[in-house]
Order: sequence, then C-alpha cells, then structure tokens
Amino acid sequence: MTTRKLVIRSMRKNIKMYYLYFFAMIFSISLYFIFSTLQNDQTIVTMVEASMNFSTAFQVAGILLIFITIVFTMYATSIFIRRRSQEIGLYQLIGLSKAWITRVLILEHMILGLGALLIGILVGALLSRLFLLLFMNLIGIEAMVGLTFSSQAVIQTIAVFTCLIAVTSLQIIWTVYRSTLLQLFQANNQNDYFVKRPSIVSSILGLAGLSLIGFGYYVSTLIVDHADLLMFLMLLVLASTILGTYLVFRTTISWILYVYRKKQNGNLGLYNSLSVAPLMHRMKGHANSLTLITVLSAMTITMISLSYSLYYSTEKDVRLAMPFDFAVENMQAEAAIISSKLEEEQIEFDHYELDAIRFDGAWVEQDPNVDNRHRTFMLFSTEQMVQAGLDVESPQDGEAIYHNTRAIIEGMENSYPKYVEYPSNDEVNRLTVSNFKLENVMNYRFYGEQLLVSEETFKRMKDSIQENEYKEFLTFEVFHLLDTEKSDTASDIFLTNVDSDLYITDFYSAYEGSRQNYGLLIFIAGLLGFVFILSTGSILYFKQMTEAEQEKTYYRTLRQLGFQVNEMMKGIVRKQLFVYLIPLGIGLIHAAFALNVGSVLIAASMLTPIIISMAAYIVIYLMFTVVTIRYYKSIVINAL
Repeated sequence: MTTRKLVIRSMRKNIKMYYLYFFAMIFSISLYFIFSTLQNDQTIVTMVEASMNFSTAFQVAGILLIFITIVFTMYATSIFIRRRSQEIGLYQLIGLSKAWITRVLILEHMILGLGALLIGILVGALLSRLFLLLFMNLIGIEAMVGLTFSSQAVIQTIAVFTCLIAVTSLQIIWTVYRSTLLQLFQANNQNDYFVKRPSIVSSILGLAGLSLIGFGYYVSTLIVDHADLLMFLMLLVLASTILGTYLVFRTTISWILYVYRKKQNGNLGLYNSLSVAPLMHRMKGHANSLTLITVLSAMTITMISLSYSLYYSTEKDVRLAMPFDFAVENMQAEAAIISSKLEEEQIEFDHYELDAIRFDGAWVEQDPNVDNRHRTFMLFSTEQMVQAGLDVESPQDGEAIYHNTRAIIEGMENSYPKYVEYPSNDEVNRLTVSNFKLENVMNYRFYGEQLLVSEETFKRMKDSIQENEYKEFLTFEVFHLLDTEKSDTASDIFLTNVDSDLYITDFYSAYEGSRQNYGLLIFIAGLLGFVFILSTGSILYFKQMTEAEQEKTYYRTLRQLGFQVNEMMKGIVRKQLFVYLIPLGIGLIHAAFALNVGSVLIAASMLTPIIISMAAYIVIYLMFTVVTIRYYKSIVINAL
C-alpha cells in the first residue's frame, strides 16, 4: 500500500474524530479572514488612521486571535495524537521508521489544514460583508458597503495558516520521536488515577482550593476602595482564583465524590457507576484542562458582558456626564449666535442662563488622619437647575450634594457627610456635603467639583467667600434640543461657533464618539468570545470523545448483561452535565466577581446586558453538551 493510499484510508477511518476539529479550524480561519478583510477595508482603514484607539484595538485583537487559534489547534492536535498512539505504536512494531510515521501524520494534517483553509476563506469571503454591515451598525456609521475580496486578507490568512501548520508539525515530530512503544500503548490510560482513599494532605489541599477562591473573591471587593493598589490586587486575585480553581478540580471534587461513595458503602448502582466513578478516577487527569476551560470561560463572559454593558449604557452614561446638549461658560455672544442659527435651521430648543461660583477650597474628611485635599469647586443653585429642566434632589439649607459621575472611580462615594472648607468673610467657613449623586449637574468639560445647594445657601456663600482668594462668578448658557432628529446638524452649528482650543464638546459628539469606541470594543470582544467559546467547548468535546472510545468495552459488557441504552444514558447524561456544568458554573461565579469590579466604569445599570451575555454564552456552551451526549449515545448503541 502506498503512502498516499494509507493517508486517505486513515483519514476516512478517523472521519468521526476529525469532523468537529475540521469545523473548528474552518470557523477559526473564517473569523481570521473576516477580521483581516475588515482591517483592510477602506472605511475601516480611514477610521484607524484617524483614531489611535481603533488602530491599537485592531492590532491587539489580531494578535490575540492568532494566539488563541494556535493554542487551541496545538491542544486539539495533542488529543488526536494521543488517541492514535496505539496506531503509531503498531506502525513502529511492524518496522516502519519514526520519520515515515511523522511524514504520514504531517501529510494528513496538511491535507486537513488545506481543506479548512480553502473552505474557511470561501466562507469568510461570503460573510465578510455581513460582518462589515454589523460593525458599521454598531458604531453608527451609514455607508455603502460592497462585496469585496481582499487579496491582502488572503495573504495574511495564508501566512497565519503556514505558521499554524509549522507549529503543529513540530509538535507532531516532537511527540513521535520522544515517545517509546510502552508510552504509546499506555497513553490512553495515563490520566486514570484510581482513588482508593484521599489522604489528609488531599483533604487539606481540597479545603485550600475553596479557601483560595474565597480569598480571591474577597480581595476583588477591595479593589474599588484601593485604586492605588489596582495592579497588585488584580494579580493577587488572578493568582488566588486560578490556583484555587486548579486545586478544586484536582483534589476537592475527587474528595467530595469519595465522601459520597463512602456514604453509599460502595453501592453506587448503575447510574452513579457511569457518572460518579469515572469522574472520581479521572478528575486529577482533567485538572489542567478544566482549569483552563474555567478561566477562559470567566474571561470570555467578563469580556463580552463588560463590553456589551459599556455599549448598552452609552447613551445613559453620556447623559449622566452631560445633562445639557450644549453648554458654554461666560460666552453670551457665542450663545446668541448659536441660538440664532438653530432658529434659522428650524431646530426647536430650550435655552437657559445659570449662575455659578467657582472657588478654591479643600475636602475635609471626618477621619482626622486623612489629609485635606485642595480642589476647585463649582457651586450651583438647585432652584435654577430645576427651572432648567433637571430632576435633582434639593439639599437642606446650609448643606450641599456632591454630583460626580466619576465619584466611585475617584473613591469619593463613601463616608458622608464630608465637608468643604473655604476662605470666608464670616465665622462660617465650612459647607456640609450630606450626600453624593452619580451624575453631573453641568457638562463634565467644565473645571471644578460640582456642588448643588439651595438658593439661600448659594446667595449666602456668594457674599461670604473672600474676594482676595480665587473666586469667579460664572454664567452658563445651556441648551436642551427638543428636535433630536436634527442633533447632527445642531452639533455642527455648536462646534463651528465655539473656539476649538477650549476643548468644549456637546452631548451628540460625545455620544457618537463613545458609541464608536464601544461599538469597536463589543465587535472585537464578540469575535474573540466566539473563538474562546469554540475553543473551550471543543476541548471538552474532544476529551469526552476520547473517553467514550476508551469506555466502549465497558458499555459492551453492560449491554451484554442486559442493560438497555436508555438506562445507561441516564448515568452518562449525568456525567456530561457534571463535566460541562461545573467549569461553566465556576466560570460564571468568577465572572460575576470580576464584573463587580468592572462596574465602577459604568454609571448606568449593567444587569440587563450581563444577563443577556451570560444567557447567550450558556446556550452556546450547552450545545456542545448536547453534541457530546449524542456522540456517547451512538457509542453505546454500537457497542454490540
């Protein structure tokens, strides 16, 4: 038999093992080709050249996509080589050289890869326009999009594919040449650890795993209050939760299952024998992969949920930071011109004048050990804000409410009341700040901490703040647009009539800028998230597929003893739910605590986008569970 015929026969024989791996490669290549096509699209190129954020995001995403694809392919290749280890050993027993075996395996791998490359590029070319339209819609740009085929994207994809084949070929060479015959014939059993009795050390390590995860969760709640130690605390949380997760999979779960078996006096029955017993014996061997899957799941859920939350709440966040569509400071002439041009364009609007005081002062904490922090403040009247259309809470006379959308990030949301001390002409030189609100009463572009007081307090402080210190009376001209469909036209009018050197912007421009940035973020997060889900789900599927082949003899014996397929499948389904749901559940909990830390970035509610993101991830992840169960069922049915 020639080498070519042997390769074709081998691939036909292993088609069941290859089909999901082949699909995963096609999917990865398609995604990378689509990503490369977007990178080289003229509209995207123009945006990248105009924005450093777009350029950096695309470069980082491209590197991550390549890295994830290579790691996943190497992991899958190692599983397939291990599964075919006895076949490789038989080749050596009949006298074939390791060089010949390596050449055959690499040839199979290249044929499979070339097929995936061609199909992946074709699928990517067909879907690239859809993804480009989706991207344009996310960032809010209306443009004509044609069906284009990027030769540069093809070159980039072929280069990445060549690198992938080179890496996996080296992996095949290394595995074949370093493996002995004994290792090859025993490879399928190397992860079976038959647990008789957990030692005291195992019990301690099992409890330590849970304790480390709990410690990581606790430290994550401290990050918000200790922003100065952000990097150290994040590294501590990562190290603690990853190590804890590894110990949970390696020792804790096996220990719990052993305790359960002991309570049953070893009488597990059919269902538990097909679920609890295999898990208990194999959990140590699966610790590395299950830890990787859990961490990747947590990262994916966190990344998608956070990016979707930022995009979902963009309008609310910008509105909290910029309550007025337009606002200018001490620019009555410019405000008059803007009003006139808005009227010419027949754009309906409301215009108000607001008084304010800017002065230097200092935050005074209740704790005497905390140093006073000197700041510049802006004082506003509640009554004037209400007349301007804002829904604000009115403080009591002599008190103030602190308004700042960045209060949590700046660590200013705790320990109220606080005090603002200022140079005064009378005996009273302190203003009590009774509370804070996570919103602004004036657009964030204007300098000063925003304090809202009653009209009486405003008038009293206007006279009492010393003249010889920094004190400035301000008049803000603010606008509410009533005709929001013409916001883009109104924005152009505003920006062309204010000095660009003042870096003043309007609500519409700020919203569109945030929408583009977060649209880019969620698009890239979605692409990477798909690859993560595909990688983690496929790795689990490949491992369970290997186990199903190893346990085929057990299923044959059970069928010969008279057990029905449905009876056996109940235990197998329980095992698969355990294998898939435990890393998913722990990953969801990890992500929940990570999102709690990320919530400081977003003023609006994150609940809805988080629920949608997690639900979508769970549904896609459980699809792999269904596919695995169906594969097991085919193994059980064909066992006889």
